[in-house]
Amino acid sequence: MSPSAHPQPSAEDEVVDLARDLIRIDTTNTGETATSAGERAAAEYVAAKLDEVGITAEIYESERGRASVVARIEGTDSERGGLVVHGHLDVVPANAADWSVDPFSGEIRDDYLWGRGAVDMKDMDAMVLALVRQWAREGRKPPRDITLAFFADEEAGSIHGAHWMVDNHPEWFEGATEAISEVGGFSVSVTDDLRLYLIETAEKGIEWLKLTATGKAGHGSFTHEDNAITTLSEAVSRIGRHKFPLVLTDTVRRFLEEAGDALQIEFDPNEPELAIAKLGPIARIIGATLRNTANPTMLDAGYKVNVIPGSATAAIDGRVLPGQEQEFLATIRELAGPDVTVEPTMEQIPLETTFDGALVDAMADALRFEDPGARAVPYMLSGGTDGKALSRLGIRCFGFAPLRLPPDLDFASLFHGVDERVPIDGLRFGVRVLDRFLSRS
Repeated sequence: MSPSAHPQPSAEDEVVDLARDLIRIDTTNTGETATSAGERAAAEYVAAKLDEVGITAEIYESERGRASVVARIEGTDSERGGLVVHGHLDVVPANAADWSVDPFSGEIRDDYLWGRGAVDMKDMDAMVLALVRQWAREGRKPPRDITLAFFADEEAGSIHGAHWMVDNHPEWFEGATEAISEVGGFSVSVTDDLRLYLIETAEKGIEWLKLTATGKAGHGSFTHEDNAITTLSEAVSRIGRHKFPLVLTDTVRRFLEEAGDALQIEFDPNEPELAIAKLGPIARIIGATLRNTANPTMLDAGYKVNVIPGSATAAIDGRVLPGQEQEFLATIRELAGPDVTVEPTMEQIPLETTFDGALVDAMADALRFEDPGARAVPYMLSGGTDGKALSRLGIRCFGFAPLRLPPDLDFASLFHGVDERVPIDGLRFGVRVLDRFLSRS
């Protein structure tokens, strides 16, 4: 039988099955190594798929089971600065009772692939894996060296994944000048002939805080002026209801100018919320990047209904704009008051880069080639990514996981949401865009 009787599958042929396989590996990250699952199995799956086509992959564990995978693809010009293409293999928990499908079944329904991780971010993992497998089979090389990285632990702050790799194996990223990963390159429909594709060029910093109030323990039936729960509750209420002042960063301003022009809406830099209100479902993403935020997320106090405890604690999820770190912490301490201690439990820097250069041009070109109605625009992510770790090495980080989305899909709600899903056509579109982009960047 001739070789042509068994044609090799293309990346577009493989991407859906690869994404399904990854979704079916439960990589739930609870934030604790003892109760997290599946990262090692997913890492071994990725490494095997790379090894199968001759790409040598290495697996590193920061703790037992917390596995990341890295590999190097040599480019035609190794003198150029390298590119890191990275994703994460872990996912947030999913309560199956809330879902229309088993969140780890990888079910295909209504032209979507459903499951935890479908958009965050096993879709991008699969697109990259499918593409480099095709390149290896065809003997193709990118124009510059590419480091592939599939990290553990992104959903709990990257401590056991990207940050650990940067601290312990920085050699894998030596010479790299730029990186691409998740939460960018997705479309927002304006008209039938125009779609904005949001490229992440900035992200807020993380300030996770522990608040502690102490007081005098006593019997719940007594009059008690020094109640730790009361003191803490008042502090939490002040913080949770505080509205931080507007700070218009370069990235957000540029996005609102571009979006305003495309949507034919007026953008007043003194009242940006008026423009944001007209953005539809993405208004929640953009709105969260106008100011610092601090949301109370956990409370812990007491052990019996008739005992006043001697201490009470709360957790605050703070997200901070570039350049606002010190002002944010000062505001929180002022709001908490003198009787509540404020202790950072995780601090990670905000990021911001400019929307220019050859890499950005290549993104825009690749999008327009596959979608003539594409218009690439920069935006800031209100959350965080593994880019925070790579930026410590001086690497310029972007979010570019391209997807052309149906105009009626509320994409933002799918991240960490119920019934997470990605359009099948979107996966194949992403492969084509990445192929053109990585072949020319």
